[in-house]
Amino acid sequence: MRALRKFPLLAGVVSLAAVMLAGPAQADAVPADAPGGKVTVEVATVNGSGCPQGTASVAVGPGNTSFTVVYSRFLAEAGGGADAVDSRKNCQINLEVNIPSGYTYAIAKAEYRGFGHLERGATGLQQASYYFTGSSQTTSSAHELEGPYNGTWRFADQAAVDELVYKPCGEQRNFNINAELRVGAGDDAALTSFMAMDSTKASIETVYHFAWKRCT
Repeated sequence: MRALRKFPLLAGVVSLAAVMLAGPAQADAVPADAPGGKVTVEVATVNGSGCPQGTASVAVGPGNTSFTVVYSRFLAEAGGGADAVDSRKNCQINLEVNIPSGYTYAIAKAEYRGFGHLERGATGLQQASYYFTGSSQTTSSAHELEGPYNGTWRFADQAAVDELVYKPCGEQRNFNINAELRVGAGDDAALTSFMAMDSTKASIETVYHFAWKRCT
């Protein structure tokens, strides 16, 4: 087990933890630039309290170098009369990724963006894991915030080259993302604290960067 490289990009980050459970890269693939053919990413299924049906979307970035997930109702809150179940929200997305023949991919870097308001003594947690269907190799990370805090937040995790987990060449396996937000109430339980990955705020999105290999 090796730690991912961690990039705290925000004042107020209390602790960062990110681990990768991975095997060696495939022997039948060689590093490559992004393919020039068409790459599509479509939502196959979506479940969870943080993403009711129709509230999560995905788009491939320019040059086939990344894809972006946007949520429209992903918010966890505590205090101020919020229900206990609202303090933890999760979203499980199963993605069908179609890539040009002869290539495979891994996720080299993930960038998480959101907005938060934490009263004094409140805590916030953003964590995520992702894996290919049928694989036991899972990449995960967790990031914490501590109140008082008010504003946007951004975290990034990047895997070392020898720790990348590639989709097996020639196999159609969907890509799964499980994201979670948690909030603990502050010193004054009458005041509301929250963390959000909600597109109603500017620049709120999650970006996954591809690493490409050519299958041989």
